[in-house]
Formats: sequence, structure tokens, C-alpha cells
Amino acid sequence: MATINRAWQRMLSGRRLDLLDPTPVDIEIEDIAHGLAFVARWNGQTHGDYAYSVAEHSLLTETIFGRIAPKAPPGWRLAALLHDAPEYVIGDMISPVKAAVGPGYGALDERLMAAIHIRFGLPGALPVSVKKQIKRADKISAWMEATQIAGFSEAEATKFFGPANAALMEGLQIVLRPPVEVRREFTARHHTLLEQIK
Repeated sequence: MATINRAWQRMLSGRRLDLLDPTPVDIEIEDIAHGLAFVARWNGQTHGDYAYSVAEHSLLTETIFGRIAPKAPPGWRLAALLHDAPEYVIGDMISPVKAAVGPGYGALDERLMAAIHIRFGLPGALPVSVKKQIKRADKISAWMEATQIAGFSEAEATKFFGPANAALMEGLQIVLRPPVEVRREFTARHHTLLEQIK
């Protein structure tokens, strides 16, 4: 039986995204928002009637990034919102699986991220200081998710994601919503930040 070698993904927009050699012209925010709204964090192993999506996580991470770096330009806030955007085509793997897959996953993620950044007017590679701030926001988001919906104790979450920061989390709560609502909010937030950059 013949095998079919295909390294592209057809998007709902009709675009064909080459996963091995992605180009910015084949990337649309509607495809990203749709995909991320249907990709479950924590392999779907969370409490609640809806999966906690990567899109919801991205909105939370961008909010926390804004608290970490309140004077950051809208471009860096957009980068925070898009920090997991490649997962709209490659899915979300928990860290132990990423480690088992090896460096190939990271290289694929980096190529996709560079194309996504360029598509929306960001540099292909972010400054190290900005990446660190986004990673810090990402870990705080993960700590909140772990303790509120994924069944981790606070001690376990601190072991894996670092200590919580009460000031940065104040007033924030994990929200579980239908994918269509999350998709709509993610797209709207993207458009708002993009307008602020122009």
C-alpha cells in the first residue's frame, strides 16, 4: 500500500499551511482562534463542563503579562496573546510528552511561531527580555489552572511552575466557556491589539 506524504494542513479559511515551511501569507487569525478554542489544555483532564482551551489560556496569559509589564507596547501584548499560537495546528502537548518527542517538536514550533509573528507585524524572534516576561506570565497561568481546575495541590503546582504571585493573580479566575465564546473573544482581543499597533 502506497503512503501519502503530506506536510500541510488545510484550514477552514481554505489556506493550506505547510507545516515544514510555513509562510506568513497562509496564516489567518480566524484559523488560529478557531483551532486554539478547540484545543484542550491539560489533555482535557480538567474539572468542568467545557474543556479549558489554549485560547482561554492565551487570554489569561496576555492579561497577566499586562500586569507584569504594564508599560509594554501593544506589540508585546499581542506576542503574549499569540505565545501558544502554533498549537492551532500542532496541538498542545504536556511537557513530559514534548520532552519524549525530542527537539523536532521545538523546531516545528519555532518555525510556525516565526511565520505567525511576521504575519502580524512582529519580529520573527522576540527580544529575550520579552520572552522571559511572557514565560513568567505563562507559568503563573499554568499555576492557576493547575490548582483551580486540574487537581494539583498548591505545593505541586509550585514545584512544577514556580511560586504563585498573589498580586499578579488578584481578581482573576479560571473560566470555562463554550469554544464559540472563547474564539470570539480571542479574535476580538487580537483585532484590538493590532489596531493599537498601527
